Amino acid sequence: MITGGTGYIGAWIVKMLLEKSYTVRMTVRNKAKKEKYEKLEQLQEQLPGKLEIWEADLLKEGSYDGAAKGADAIIHVASPFILRFKDAKKDLLDPALLGTRNVLNAATRSGTVKKVVLTSSVAAVFGDNIDMAEQGLNEFTEQHFNTTSSAKHQPYSYSKIIAEKEAWSIAKQQNSWKLVVINPSFVLGPALNGSSDSESLNFMKDILKGRFFFGAPDLMFGFVDVRDVARAHIVALEKEDADGRHILAVKTMSIMDLTNMMKKMYGSKYKLPLMKAPKPLLMLIGGLFGVTPKFVKRNVGHKIRLNTTRSTEKLGLQYRNMEETILEMVEQMHKQKLV
Repeated sequence: MITGGTGYIGAWIVKMLLEKSYTVRMTVRNKAKKEKYEKLEQLQEQLPGKLEIWEADLLKEGSYDGAAKGADAIIHVASPFILRFKDAKKDLLDPALLGTRNVLNAATRSGTVKKVVLTSSVAAVFGDNIDMAEQGLNEFTEQHFNTTSSAKHQPYSYSKIIAEKEAWSIAKQQNSWKLVVINPSFVLGPALNGSSDSESLNFMKDILKGRFFFGAPDLMFGFVDVRDVARAHIVALEKEDADGRHILAVKTMSIMDLTNMMKKMYGSKYKLPLMKAPKPLLMLIGGLFGVTPKFVKRNVGHKIRLNTTRSTEKLGLQYRNMEETILEMVEQMHKQKLV
């Protein structure tokens, strides 16, 4: 059973499972909205696996019980990745926390599920880039948990940490299934279902359309290809000794590092940033970009390092290079007329 299978990461996981001849029970909130999953149904016709569509809702207790019963494992991907929202509790926190609780309790009640793979995030490892310096760290590892986010400051990151902690709490209270967690950094790469509501696609759209032309914030992220993230879930599912958390990142870069790489690839084809935006200016105008002065202060200009040893040694991941990721993402966005 997979939740969030119509999303940016989830669609790639579904494709890879179908390629490996799995029967995949994909849950959707409303089966009547066929446009959400018809591309995956078309894809299934060319692949050896079988796709079943089940209806369930993150906020409805017991709604996953039917799909979970008889399933060998659950991959729980569904959780909002939105940076533009009206009500943090309603739009982010409740779906993340209650959804995790409902899906994992369904796993326990199923009597058949032996493993749960949870899509978390590096946002559950740290909240602000300055956390690394404040905690006296040289790098972030899977041992670290985000302690600086809240419902008011970095609510998306807060949603990831409360959901993951809830998952570990539920896992400890039962002994019928094992929990494995995937913690991707910022995900880029082509969208299998052509979805235009992904924040990853919105981020690349903003870059290509020149939103940062006169100055990009000096923000550093870890980056990883969406297909590597999907593959990590499959390995975590199949590998008997897979356990614990796994940070995923091919490298850490600032937005300027990323766009300078793109300049080498595309020249002057796009209005890529001319320079870094001065931090004092961002403190003044950050609101136009939906960020608070506190966010700017604690993130802009602060470096991060991510230790990805567990992902390569325990899961055997071999990461795609970032140039390939960007090339295929931009090409696909042109095909979908997103840019």
